[in-house]
Amino acid sequence: MNILIIGTGAIGSFYGSLLAKAGHRVSVLARSDFEIIKDRGIRLTSDTPLGQWHFMPAEVIRDQGTLTVEPDIILLCTKVLESLDRVALVRPYVGPSTAIGLLSNGVEIEAPIQEAFKDHEIISGLAFICVTRTHPGTIWHQSYGHVTLGNYPCGISEKTRLLAESFELSGIKALATENIVTARWQKCVWNAAFNPLSVISGGLNTQEMLAFLNPLIRSIMDEVMKIAAAAGHPLEHGVPDQQIEGTLNMPAYRTSMLNDYESFREMEIEAILGNTVRAAERVGVAHPHLATLYQLMTCKAQRESRKPRITPAPKEALENASH
Repeated sequence: MNILIIGTGAIGSFYGSLLAKAGHRVSVLARSDFEIIKDRGIRLTSDTPLGQWHFMPAEVIRDQGTLTVEPDIILLCTKVLESLDRVALVRPYVGPSTAIGLLSNGVEIEAPIQEAFKDHEIISGLAFICVTRTHPGTIWHQSYGHVTLGNYPCGISEKTRLLAESFELSGIKALATENIVTARWQKCVWNAAFNPLSVISGGLNTQEMLAFLNPLIRSIMDEVMKIAAAAGHPLEHGVPDQQIEGTLNMPAYRTSMLNDYESFREMEIEAILGNTVRAAERVGVAHPHLATLYQLMTCKAQRESRKPRITPAPKEALENASH
């Protein structure tokens, strides 16, 4: 297949390179890294058996750049940010039969894309990974890497199944699910707790948060579980325990939201917290911990936005994306 990756941060670079390993023709839309990637591609190092490898995209383009081949799939690997127009990023490259994939955090993030491209297949995806863009065109993969894919709002198409098989072929686990919205809620159980707490706590990593904030983490997770159930996507009772155990077993990790905060980049507050809080209000579920987190994170973001070092989100949204 011909695949276009939009975003050459950690997520786009890592998964784009794996699709190229699996034999697909993979092009990228790069912004801040354009010259470096155009010249020498992307170098990736993994602490897992994947080892080290080099990814040279078939084509490297900038905004509004021209592709020579229409993509069968566009994989949008940007963060879901208020200041980033995802529809505008995708639109120039959508052909009559192009499927649009979203590999991003958050819940209820697909609707704007579906509304803009009503006649196109939407593939929603989740990455469970610790990965960082350390320098332009350089990616460090620490742990995990499995993906969950499904069509939005439900189902598994042939392209979705082929994507999952390609990731498996490249050396990582991939699951194709009929219920991707439920899977999004399951990941939100982790993200809604660890991402904002890493910022509010003053920079604790995952191991430190579990040591000092375990009861609070569990309370936040419990609220997300109740919201998901009321929204029609009940999760298995043991999900919080499984996620906490999995976090204990992975290396101490600084969340993507913490990295964004410390780098004065826009954070995924609305996709992860705002949409969750609005869903809770819509279905009538009490959510005191989430509401407090949302208010505190919104205040932090507004305060930091007045600092002169902040970088415009449309450029930096393509820099780093991870768990």
